[in-house]
Amino acid sequence: MTTEQHPFEPFLPEGARILFLGSFPPQPHRWCMPFYYPNWINDFWRILGLIFFDDKEHFCLPGEKRFDEAAIRAFCAEKGLAFYDTACEVRRLKDNASDAFLEVVTPTDIPALLARIPACRTIVTTGQKATETLAATLGCAVPPVGGYIDAVLPGTDGNGADGGSPVGPLRFWRMPSTSRAYPLSLEKKAAAYRKLF
Repeated sequence: MTTEQHPFEPFLPEGARILFLGSFPPQPHRWCMPFYYPNWINDFWRILGLIFFDDKEHFCLPGEKRFDEAAIRAFCAEKGLAFYDTACEVRRLKDNASDAFLEVVTPTDIPALLARIPACRTIVTTGQKATETLAATLGCAVPPVGGYIDAVLPGTDGNGADGGSPVGPLRFWRMPSTSRAYPLSLEKKAAAYRKLF
């Protein structure tokens, strides 16, 4: 069975303070833009529209079933929001976008990613598979949905003073999935994400 390499470069704006990690992008035929959370029926960008602009359609292009990629990139750079996923190579066990049938072949090198955004001390996972993968990488417990735990990168002393890593203590948030398959209303998901911000 063939594997897939991650199709996007990490989005790591200068001064980024929050790193969002999903599991892996859906297949390209499900994209409405070549950026993170590209599926039109995924509500990630609607949630951020509600939180920051009181408008779930803020990042939607009027009359089109696609998001405004340029506006999203500019907003994320301004707010210091970075994006990648917990896997850089996967195998799809079924021909769909479900995390339940996604096998992580190569997990992302999280310490290397964080070394590129040294101001970042907050990592957010947006679903069960991403959360489990990151918890395994960090060697820590799984946070409750909508909550966080404090964690450190393996091999560091947690305050950046060990010389091995520029990264100090991390706050690891686990947010509800923004997929519509996750049984929670858009408003309740937005309320959970609002706590993070």
